[in-house]
Amino acid sequence: MDALLNSLERVERRHQEINDQLIDPSTFNDRKLFASLGKEQASLQKILVPYTRLKEVLEHLSQAREALELDDAELAEMAQMEVDELEAEEAELREKLEVLLIPKDPADDKNAIVEIRGAAGGDEGNIFAGDLFRMYTRYAEQNGYKIEILESSESEAGGYSLISFIIKGSEDPYGHMKFESGAHRVQRVPKTETQGRVHTSTATVLVLPEIEEDDYELNPDDLTIETHRATGAGGQHVNKTDSAVRITHKPTGISVNCQDGRSQHDNRATAMQLIRSRVYEEMERRKQEEEGAIRKAKLGTGDRSEKIRTYNYPQNRVSDHRIGLTITQLDRIMDGKLNDVIEALIEFDQKEKLAQS
Repeated sequence: MDALLNSLERVERRHQEINDQLIDPSTFNDRKLFASLGKEQASLQKILVPYTRLKEVLEHLSQAREALELDDAELAEMAQMEVDELEAEEAELREKLEVLLIPKDPADDKNAIVEIRGAAGGDEGNIFAGDLFRMYTRYAEQNGYKIEILESSESEAGGYSLISFIIKGSEDPYGHMKFESGAHRVQRVPKTETQGRVHTSTATVLVLPEIEEDDYELNPDDLTIETHRATGAGGQHVNKTDSAVRITHKPTGISVNCQDGRSQHDNRATAMQLIRSRVYEEMERRKQEEEGAIRKAKLGTGDRSEKIRTYNYPQNRVSDHRIGLTITQLDRIMDGKLNDVIEALIEFDQKEKLAQS
């Protein structure tokens, strides 16, 4: 038996083990374990469906090859046609299954924390940040995710100088959003432009996995927690009490500031959620760097300064520069129909990993 089929048999056995665990009353009473096993089962099911078909194809292939040996020219000709078709399907299924067997990023099934900032272009950059937020909100709604705003700072001209939010769901929120990190460039005629000239502006996106306290515990001695009065819009109470919270992680210098919550308690909880995810990501990056395990992927680093995509309004075109993908349906993309782009990025990344394995 070849290595691929050996791996698939192990997946099948693990799937059965999970089924047995899920019907065990002790598992049912452990909500966290039950949810974890349910997610793993759903992930394995995506492999087992094409594997079941592969087993059928291999069985039919064996029968068709036996028919080739018969002393019947007409039957042999039909069998050869069937062999050709089945061999092509086998190759296709094997390629698909090799990709599906690539070890998943353990953070893929986490909720995604997304932060968008208006960057180059002043007001127009902030307005575009608002457009990106609406795009991701619609994408989330269309794919069964929920959005919860963590922090926002509205711009006077419209949009946001900063908005951060969390995308929650069961279908790999971070796994689907992680390649959105980077600089997004827009080319269009601003509403304030009287000469009809096209301007180029940017907004930056940062995507982090939401890290639970159970997954990564911060040392309280490493944190500086300060309270202060919120600035900007937000109601009269904002300027009368020290409700805003700033947390700094001293070893890395990472700092977050939250002031949009209804109370200091809310802001502190949100700030802890953000700082934990940011510190975790930074520590993981350093660990990979030390181990020499950073993959020089064509998808890039996700750095804010790295231009990953251009939205060209006059030509109704979106171009993702990392994978050379161009779609001339900008209006659909901005309406949240991002699936084609996101699936193409995931597929590209999987093939890169496969080539390097």
